[in-house]
Amino acid sequence: MSLQTEIMEHIKTAMRAKDTVALEALRALKSAFLLANTSGTNVTLSEADELKIVQKLVKQRQDSAAIYAEQGRADLAEPELAQAKVLEQFLPQQLSEEELKKAIEEIITQTGANSMKDMGKVMGVASKSLGGKADGKAISDVVKKLLS
Repeated sequence: MSLQTEIMEHIKTAMRAKDTVALEALRALKSAFLLANTSGTNVTLSEADELKIVQKLVKQRQDSAAIYAEQGRADLAEPELAQAKVLEQFLPQQLSEEELKKAIEEIITQTGANSMKDMGKVMGVASKSLGGKADGKAISDVVKKLLS
């Protein structure tokens, strides 16, 4: 079952359960998929594209919640975090820091990188192979740490 079909099933379930938080998050995700499908020449989204969209929406929700919490608006931060949690169920299991470090070490040896000049090469390979399993910022931090 494709991710978009799965989202539709979850929307129906949320509607039946009258779960407004999940419904709002899922509708935003469906809207993002529709927008991506109609915006370019690529008519169908690949699984990697779908995961990128989900990651983007989760990150937006988390960033918004952080800003609201910073301003003392817990009443606005909580729904954002709840929506992020609903969307996270569509992402693959995230790598732990140790697993991420091990995977990046392997990529560094494969590419033959040995200094910060090679960071772009390592990041390109790491982003493709670890996409969806780790946040881009976390990948970048580990690559910087290992190459410096």
